[in-house]
Formats: sequence, C-alpha cells, structure tokens
Amino acid sequence: MKNEISTLRNIGISAHIDSGKTTLTERILFYTKRIHAIHDVKGKDGVGATMDSMELEKERGITIASAATFCEWKNHDINIIDTPGHVDFTIEVERSLRVLDGAVLVLCAVGGVQSQSITVDQQMKRYKVPCIAFVNKCDRNGANPFRVIDQLRDKLGHNPVAMQIPIGLEGDLEGVIDLVNMEAIYFDGDNGEILRIEEIPENLKAQAAEKREEMIDKASLFSDELTEAILEEKEISPKMLLGALRKGTLSREITPVFMGSAYKNKGVQPLLDAVNNLLPCPADIQNEALDMDKDEAPVVLSTDPDKPDVALAFKLEDGQYGQLTYIRVYQGKLAKGSTVVNVRTGKKIKIGRLVRMHANQMEDIETISAGYIGAIFGVDCASGDTFVSPEINYSMTSMYVPEPVISLAIIPEDNKSQINMSKALNRFTKEDPTFRSFVNDETGDTIIEGMGELHLEVYVERMHREYNAKVTTGQPRVAYRETITKRAEFNYTHKKQTGGSGQYGRIAGYMEPCFDEEFIFENKITGGSIPTQYIPACEKGFRLCLKKGPKLEFPVTGVKVAITDGASHSVDSSDMAFQAAARGAFLEGYNKANPVIHEPIMKVAVETPTEFQGPVMGSLNQRRGIIEGSQEDGPMSVIEAQVPLSEMFGYSTVIRSLTQGKAQFTMEFAMYKQVPKPIAEELIKQKNQAKDKIKQAK
Repeated sequence: MKNEISTLRNIGISAHIDSGKTTLTERILFYTKRIHAIHDVKGKDGVGATMDSMELEKERGITIASAATFCEWKNHDINIIDTPGHVDFTIEVERSLRVLDGAVLVLCAVGGVQSQSITVDQQMKRYKVPCIAFVNKCDRNGANPFRVIDQLRDKLGHNPVAMQIPIGLEGDLEGVIDLVNMEAIYFDGDNGEILRIEEIPENLKAQAAEKREEMIDKASLFSDELTEAILEEKEISPKMLLGALRKGTLSREITPVFMGSAYKNKGVQPLLDAVNNLLPCPADIQNEALDMDKDEAPVVLSTDPDKPDVALAFKLEDGQYGQLTYIRVYQGKLAKGSTVVNVRTGKKIKIGRLVRMHANQMEDIETISAGYIGAIFGVDCASGDTFVSPEINYSMTSMYVPEPVISLAIIPEDNKSQINMSKALNRFTKEDPTFRSFVNDETGDTIIEGMGELHLEVYVERMHREYNAKVTTGQPRVAYRETITKRAEFNYTHKKQTGGSGQYGRIAGYMEPCFDEEFIFENKITGGSIPTQYIPACEKGFRLCLKKGPKLEFPVTGVKVAITDGASHSVDSSDMAFQAAARGAFLEGYNKANPVIHEPIMKVAVETPTEFQGPVMGSLNQRRGIIEGSQEDGPMSVIEAQVPLSEMFGYSTVIRSLTQGKAQFTMEFAMYKQVPKPIAEELIKQKNQAKDKIKQAK
C-alpha cells in the first residue's frame, strides 16, 4: 500500500437511473485491469454483476452488492464508493457522501439533466463535494452534449467547462478532442483499450479553438500565472491549465465536462485521467469530527498518521466469515492488534484482521492510514459508528437519528420464512438506524418502522430476494401521538387491603402541557408527606403511562407532571403502592386535561414541469396540504407544502398519472400537529372496532 496521500482518490459515481452509471463503472474496472472481460449489464453469464444486483438497483438506484471498489490508474489509487441514488432522506446518503472526497456526475447526452440528477446534485451541494461531469451515451440518436452543458448551467447552477468535443455524434461517434492538449483521441482495439492520438480533423479545428478559448477564459480566474501568460501571449502549458482548472473544481466554482460513450468504450480513459488531475485527494478536503466531551464542539481532523485514530464505519456486509465492516480512516492509522473504542457503545475493540478489497479477492494488510478505505472482520458494530483511540472521544456524525414516522405489520407465511425474516431484520436494523422493528404485544405482529413508504418497501423486497423470506404486509400505519391541552389537578389514593400487609399511597398535584420536552417530572413535596424514598417510584409510575395514552393508546408526549402533596402509611406503603397511585393519578388528571391527538406532518417538495403546476397544487390541497410556496426554475417548478403523512400513501402513483410521469417528489418529517376533529373521531371509531375484533378472537 503506497502511503502517498496525494495520489489517492476516494470518488463516487452518481447519476440519474439509467444514465449508464453501472456500464461506466464496469469499463473503469476493465481499463484499470480490475476485471479481465467486459460484461453487459444485461449479461446472463452470472458475471454481469461486477457492480450490480440489477433488479433492486433499478428500484433503488444504488448498487447494493459492493460498497467500495478499489482500482489503480497511472500510479494513483482510486476507491470508487457507491453513492445511494435514492434519497429516502435517510442516513445512508449522508454517510456515503461523507466518505467521498470527489464525485463524477454522469449525465445522459439525450436525456440531459433529469429529475434525479437534480436530487443527486443537491446532495453534493449540501456536502460541498467537488465534481466533474461525464456526458455519456453520445452514440445514441438525439445526443447533444452541448445542450446538456447548457442545462448544467441553467438547471443546476454549475459553471460548466467543456474539456472535450466529440468527433462525430450518434452513430458516427469516433472519439473525442482533448482541448487541453489539443489532440484527437481515438479508441481502437476490441474494447477501446488502445488509444490512438492524431491531429485534430480539419472540419473541427475552428470549433476546437473556440471551445479551448472559452476554457482558458474560465480557468484564468483561478490562476494569476495563467492570466499573465494570456496577456503576454505566451505558450500555455497543459500543466498550468490543469492546475487552474483543479483549483476551480476543488472550490466547486467550475465543473469540467467530459464526453463519451461507456457502452461503445469511448472516452473512459481520459475521464480516469481527469479523476487523477482534477479531483481532490483526502488532504485537500477538510473533515470535522465532534468532540463529545466538549458538547459536540467541531474539531478539524488532519491526515497525519501519528495523531490519535479517528475512523468511520460506513457500510456493513454479511460475508462468509461473518460481518465485514467497511471503514474510512480520517486521522491516524488503524493497525492490526491496536485497540480502539466504539464511541456509540463505549466498548473497546481489538482489531484482528484488516483487509483491502482488491479485485475480487481480499488482500490482508497491516495498517490502514488516514485517507484510506479498508475493511475489518468480526467487529460487532452498526453502520455509522466512529472508532477512536482510547484517549479521545470524537464522533464523526452527531448521532441524531430521526424518529420513524410510518410502520407496517409484516407476517411471515411459514416457519422457514419466520426464521429468515428475523435474520433479515437483525441485519437491516444494524445497517440502518432509521429502520426499526419490534413485536406488538397485543396482536403478536412484527412491526417495522421507517422514514417513508419507499423505505419500507425496499426492505420488504430485500427480505424476499436476499433472505427468501415470504412475508405479507399489513396496511401502513402512521405514528400518531397524544398530548394534553390544559392544566388539570389530580388527587388519587391507592388502597388495597387483602390479608397481611396491604398497599397504600396517596398522590396529589397537577399536570400541564409543555411544548419543548416529551415529559417533565417535578417534585414539589414539602414536609415529607411522601417519604423521599418513594419519589422515584412515583416518577416511574407516571413514565409507564406515557407509552400508551389513555385516549387512544398512542404514545403521550409534551406533559409536565408536578406532585405537591400526598400521604403514606408506615406499614402498607411501598414502591409498588406508589407506582400504582401514580398510574391512577395520571388517568384522573389526563381525562380532565382535554387530551388531543397529534399527527406527523411531512415537508413535501414536488418538482414538476410548470404546465402541471395547477393540478399538482390541487392534489396537495385535496390531501389537507398547506402550500408554503412555489418557485419556478426554468421549465420546472418546485412546490413546497406541508402535508399530513396519513394522506401521502400512494401519492407517487397519483403524481405520475397527473404529470405524465414527469414529476417527482421528496418528503421528510417536519413536525407534529393536532389532528382535525372529524379525523380524530374516525380514529376513535377505528380503534374501537379493532378492540372488538381482538375481543372476539379471544
């Protein structure tokens, strides 16, 4: 392993579904001699899946099989990391982007900037990931790479610079002209592996000169040396030009654009050169950790191998030898036999076997230095855990996990499926902290919870395919909450007399709404009317009532309970008695405090061609949505609204038919709000019917 950090690249390839991301990756692996034969995505030879598990890839827009693939190109080590394509606004995307230093944005020469390219680009913007663009499929009918460059500028707000122009288009695509070195590159051999450099054809010289002029013009903003050379009309060396372009790319002020056709094996090698020349090495990127001992204060990490270790587990895989954990080291170095601490659990871990994924086999290594990506075996951890040297307590991500907003009951069809289902759930909950599962005590159903419909659909689908667990799913259920709206007093005495010592406890006080906390307990007892040793039992009794609200058995939040008075008995009082008294007091106060139901409200953003703006707004209004605003962005318009989650089921089908499949929407949790009266009544009715059913079944 070369420890020369300047020749290391950690990149992701992201694209709209069907822009040719997988085909491009396949070619990259072939030219860097990672694989020895090219297989089509549709290949039936069982090898076609170097980077692919295609059916789910189509649904998910991400390759599930492989987390980080390693290859070498011209003395540079390149780690290609899968960036999940679809945002179900979960943690998964953040982690992948966190591990990348740079990215290649793949666009289709015919489709141009499509809906998902916009989503992918917004994620990159959020994490400030520098990128270069590759306009793929220049061999297809209707290909127009310069229109795609205009869209990059108009739709995504980039500052695109054409680094190449194609020689011929559609069926006549022969090669590309490199505007930095001013030469024509043709791709010969069966698989385009032989590069033939020629002079630029006469008919393209004028266009090449004009485009090179544009490129130098944009690059000169980032280099005084280049500006001087232009003014003094000196020779502009490729090195000087690439230096200026690299500076612009790293600050995200320039997006260099390359062209080709991965399927026809044209233009891939120059793209790899660009990854080496223009994208950042780990030392160019500033990474921060949070110091957990100092209230999550940010700490800038350095790629110095002698500093304390900081590493992030970003992907888990079930290998044949147990759990394989992919990690990226940000500071220090992980060595075989060294001890690190898992910040989330506080457990010490001794590192046994370190491997690097190389070609299709693993290569055992002694250390993983800062900036590098490797994998460890047999360490029990979850996706997103941070490993550090024992003397520090840093975390790579603030461990904020959004609460799930939707749940589904899943029922296995037979015993074998039951076993496979529990294996699958065990693994998925570990990989993705926003996905949870538990068993409902009353109905005995297994419930899975997550961040949205698609999120749960994908996991159910993966259970079928990867674990052969045949499960049927119930209706999606919304995570409602209950709370109170006014202050109410309680004064409750718990008395029970059976032979021997009885139970006695009296609790008096009040409860009132509190808006920023889930539950506050306040002890205002004076003069010892309830002995101090029983106060924790009172609090525990109140807390136990929160899991199921008395109104509709939804969890209770936003309640403050204060106890002001009470009474005890020297013989009959006990922890049990006061817990029971607290439960009675809670019920007495709760029913007087005017309880209401709250529902999760989602922040929905719909991106639609402007001509469908009216119908889309209408469809959101029908779903009790409140439109917050809409902005037009070229031919597209983005409508933002707040809509109750319960109204959003099946919305993807509705919006497809309304907009001829041209609109897409994203949804994330915003807040809880009170349910309107008619809907609350409907919920009460449903709950009563469900109770009756359970009684009859018994």
